[in-house]
Amino acid sequence: MHGVVLQNRVVGRPGPAIPLPMAIAVAIEPPDQPETVALLAELDRYLTALYPPESNHILDVASLRAPDIRFFVARQDAAAVCCGALRLEQEGYGEIKRMFVAPAARGLGIAKRLLLAIEAEARRLGLHTLRLETGIYQTEALGLYAASGYREVRAFGAYPPEGPHSRFLAKPLAAAD
Repeated sequence: MHGVVLQNRVVGRPGPAIPLPMAIAVAIEPPDQPETVALLAELDRYLTALYPPESNHILDVASLRAPDIRFFVARQDAAAVCCGALRLEQEGYGEIKRMFVAPAARGLGIAKRLLLAIEAEARRLGLHTLRLETGIYQTEALGLYAASGYREVRAFGAYPPEGPHSRFLAKPLAAAD
């Protein structure tokens, strides 16, 4: 096959685009599996290259195993390529943590699928809102969240109110968005 793979299709060759097989599965999984530990380590390297230590609000793998955390993994053809966590807060909201897509899997809509799974779990658990903190230099993440209905809000929880590298976002959850 000649051409360029784009969004699960081969383009740049005569005739119609041909869909390529790509199985994506999103599930709640343990965060301490070798593949997910590797994803989280890659995320940590990425964040430490972008921001000073005081601007990184990272949950380690042990913290991700807490009973108030649901850790999600998206697998492309069985390989872990995306992760994210939902932390349940006593105030009735959930916080999205540790969202990351492996560079080779970006642009395929996998993060959107994982985000939808997190939102569905939050609704199932009866949470009224999802909140998150992300960095100002993560333009792709900011774009995903904006396109998914997240809007800028003030700092929440234990975050410093005036973090110069942080953006705080929230989305109210209804029974069916």
